[in-house]
Amino acid sequence: MYNSITVLFRILSCLKTSLFLQDKYWCHFYIMFVAKSISSEHKDIIHDVSFDYHGTRMATCSSDHTVKVWDLEKGEWHCTASWKTHSGSVWRVTWAHPDFGQVLATCSFDRTAAVWEELSGDIGTKGGSSSNTWIKRTSLVDSRTSVTDVGFAPKHLGLQLATCSEDGIVRIYEAVDVMNLSNWQLQYEFNCNFKLSCLSWNTSRMHPPMIAVGSDEPSPAAGGKVQIYEYSETNRKWQKVEIIYTVTDPVHDVRFAPNMGRSYHLLAIASNDLVILTLKNLRKEGGNAGGPSRFEIRQTGSFDDHQSVVWRVSWNITGTILASSGDDGAVRLWKANYLDSWKCIAVLQSETYASDIEKTAFLAPSIASTPTPGSYR
Repeated sequence: MYNSITVLFRILSCLKTSLFLQDKYWCHFYIMFVAKSISSEHKDIIHDVSFDYHGTRMATCSSDHTVKVWDLEKGEWHCTASWKTHSGSVWRVTWAHPDFGQVLATCSFDRTAAVWEELSGDIGTKGGSSSNTWIKRTSLVDSRTSVTDVGFAPKHLGLQLATCSEDGIVRIYEAVDVMNLSNWQLQYEFNCNFKLSCLSWNTSRMHPPMIAVGSDEPSPAAGGKVQIYEYSETNRKWQKVEIIYTVTDPVHDVRFAPNMGRSYHLLAIASNDLVILTLKNLRKEGGNAGGPSRFEIRQTGSFDDHQSVVWRVSWNITGTILASSGDDGAVRLWKANYLDSWKCIAVLQSETYASDIEKTAFLAPSIASTPTPGSYR
């Protein structure tokens, strides 16, 4: 867990790079990519790593109660801020869209979520650098149990923030004035009736606001561990529209893919295996005046390549490449071909974890793993 920065740094770099490479070059990820280990100086386990919109800033959070912000300068990551954010383990950290400024949200075992804003200081003396200070703008204290995840809504929905807690409640807050982040109002809350571990907003503009939530409840008797909620403009409330009954193992992360004109939604689930689902709306896109949406749900992939628990999933900006990380110390990149068959196109692994055999495979991918021109979209 102490090397989590290394693993997730590789996710970002590869996803960003993939946007500028043609299909025929993807097989070279194995030899083009070099891992960088960053001395985090956290004094306990790192739970989350989050990159900003542009991929040039990174935030980490830890059980040492702190958050650190890192900036990419001349190819190197430098810690530019470090401060105590909570009185308990900090589970998640996430960035708001840069149109709202340099804003972070965190959540913690101490039952609170917090919003932080960066204030840029003056340039220092000759040879010095600017001094940046992060200010707590608000502390959200409605939860009575550990707040396990936090996420900003897509930009087109305004500055909204969703949190989920172990007590099964999702709360959605909104900044009354985006120029004054000290004032947040609780707009909605709904009980999912099971322990929550993660959430994800759907970014589609063509569909009513939608959130997926997951539970790491270990008992299979709890049923489906992923639920989908949708906002009804008619009823002015959030309502459950789907339960994913096929996922019964504990869920550690869920992530909707960015929707770039698809007629369906893609949802990645991190559990004992990596699961990829498509959700095709059976109603016409753009509204739910006739009642809640109903989806045709299809499991397009279930992979145990990590051979261990999968902890995080992350999409590239176009929603065409998925990255997953697990207890095997590897980051795996996935892509669908023209038949919507998902395949692993690269395995990124630190030498700390890789065996001699894995290192050989890492540097010399097999012919079967090499995409053919035009086979991927």
